[in-house]
Amino acid sequence: MVKPNWDTEELIENWTLLPTELELVKIKVGGNQIGFALLLKHFQLLARFPNEELSIPNVVISYLATQLNLPEALYSDYDWQGRSAKAYRVEIRCLFHFRVATVQDSEKMSDWLIQHILPNEQKFESLQEIVYQRFRDLQIEPITALQVERLIRSAIHQYENHFCTQTLCLLTPEMREQIDILLTTEDSDSDEDSPGKLKASDFAFLKTDPGPVGLGSFLTEINKLKRIHAVGLPTELFSGVSSKLIKTYRQRAATESPYDLRRHPPSIRYTLMSAFCIQRSQEITDNLIELLMQIIQRIGTRAERRINTELISDFKEVTGKTNILFRIAEAAIASPSGVIEKVIYPVVSQKTLIDLVAEYKATGTAYRQRVHTVMRASFTSHYRRMIPQLLSVLEFRSNNDIHRPVIQALELLKKYADSKARYYDQGEEIPIEGVIKSGWKEILLETDSDGNKRINRINYEISVLQALRERLACKEIWVVGANRYRNPDEDLPTDFEQHRQVYYQALTLPLDVETFIGDLQQKMAQGLEKLDQGMLKNPDVRIIGQGRGLIRLRPFDPASEPINLQQLKGEINRIWHQTSLLDILKETDLRVNFTSYFKSMGTREIIDRETLQKRLLLCIYGMGTNTGLKRIHTGINGENYQDLLYVRRRYIQKDQLRSAIAEVINAIFEIRLPHIWGEGTTTCAA
Repeated sequence: MVKPNWDTEELIENWTLLPTELELVKIKVGGNQIGFALLLKHFQLLARFPNEELSIPNVVISYLATQLNLPEALYSDYDWQGRSAKAYRVEIRCLFHFRVATVQDSEKMSDWLIQHILPNEQKFESLQEIVYQRFRDLQIEPITALQVERLIRSAIHQYENHFCTQTLCLLTPEMREQIDILLTTEDSDSDEDSPGKLKASDFAFLKTDPGPVGLGSFLTEINKLKRIHAVGLPTELFSGVSSKLIKTYRQRAATESPYDLRRHPPSIRYTLMSAFCIQRSQEITDNLIELLMQIIQRIGTRAERRINTELISDFKEVTGKTNILFRIAEAAIASPSGVIEKVIYPVVSQKTLIDLVAEYKATGTAYRQRVHTVMRASFTSHYRRMIPQLLSVLEFRSNNDIHRPVIQALELLKKYADSKARYYDQGEEIPIEGVIKSGWKEILLETDSDGNKRINRINYEISVLQALRERLACKEIWVVGANRYRNPDEDLPTDFEQHRQVYYQALTLPLDVETFIGDLQQKMAQGLEKLDQGMLKNPDVRIIGQGRGLIRLRPFDPASEPINLQQLKGEINRIWHQTSLLDILKETDLRVNFTSYFKSMGTREIIDRETLQKRLLLCIYGMGTNTGLKRIHTGINGENYQDLLYVRRRYIQKDQLRSAIAEVINAIFEIRLPHIWGEGTTTCAA
């Protein structure tokens, strides 16, 4: 369909008649000239003829009539269904060497979609563009828009049936039984007096989001992952299948209730649930890693904060420490056998020495020892319970031998997960380098009953977790079954090694790693130097904080209100003083039609567009204002909570919402008057 709005540049580029085309048009008579010109340029632009007269905007008709020096009213005499129109279509097809599509062409198009396109793309709008482009490449005039829609939906149905049947054959009876258990809502523990008692399904439990950072949330996510692992789905179940397609099936499953899923045919039900379980497993694994990293950071941060609070009242930085130590040494050498009170205190007071000791305890090994003591107490009494659970469900790997000690340390922790021994066995090989931070080894060592220096298991576990967090953050260590923390080699194209130079050129990066690092270091040095030179001279910047590490910017002075803004507010309030936000939302949709971006996650839509539009606006209003769907439906006649909940689950998804927001923002920019609002940005519009 031709878009309704065309600016001058677009009209000139797409609807201007060339001299050779004008010669063809001038042969026609009266209004037929405009009609032929419309058919010609429309076919040249879209490789198909318009479906109906009303699909051509008036601005295009006016522009063509102007080129032909004819009054626009003559176009009303053109008969779209007459013999002339049919003859013009034949002439234009011959001109561009096109032919009419046949039944065999439609069948070939359907087979081509099933074999080459549908394994990677199933969005109807995208498929529609692909089909029309395919007809154009084959120089075939496409079938009607309604026939194209039926062709696409039929191909999707055929592909889905084949794909789901194929997936079902790969699932064992045990796997299907476990999936059925996930969808069960009947309480098996109910007694004979209350048969048929309902409970929340495991499927509903798997869909819940992770809670706040803490041990409870961590253990809950582990239970979810164990529940999915109990289904026993093979990791290669969907190997070779586009992740976009699996995501589509996963979203379809997530938007349906257990009752709706149970109503599907077995092939569709088990395929949807398999896609959900596999992708949800990846999401939960990522959530576990995020929680783990935040918990490890929290243990250290809280310990440091507690020790800093205890020391802040006692700590006092002593100035001139070098000179003080020189005077102490000089006095001690001069009187090596003298009494400290008579030799040292006259040179350096007792209070100064006390401050020196306090400073050392707050900055040196003693400080780290106290921090570690608090960390160990917190870890032992609370967080240590997560280690056996963590190592039982997650598998850590690394592609770099440098980080192999951390992997070995994790294997050691897993080996001793059920042990209550204080130390590791004497003959056990304990990875130290690359696991324990420099300067911490002495802190972690303990003396056993035999007088031997040994590493305490709890101390070692804390160090391993800290090292693991650092490696996970930079993906030096990755997790099997994760998505965000997956094998970094999977982030590269499969042909990266063969076309390395091409990819580097596309990224405008040098092939030599030293050159890349050198350029990056130079840019960072220049940025730091610029910051260093400009910060102290900037009156709007202050460096604050105990360690002088915080940067505070002076708040901007409020801009003066434009002269005409108050008048504009008054005029808007006078005209629309009783307009609600819901009315504004509805008016925006009437002008922009942003609700057209919300499509059902299912294979078909059974709600008429007018009803769906109303429910979408109510859902968006309820969610955006935090009013809630239950309160929304009580004030709207003819709408109930279940209908609104169904629309929210099936139609409102993150990607669709982003597209709708972008459409509204673009419409704002298009109508904005710069002399009133100024040159705004996307952020302002959002």
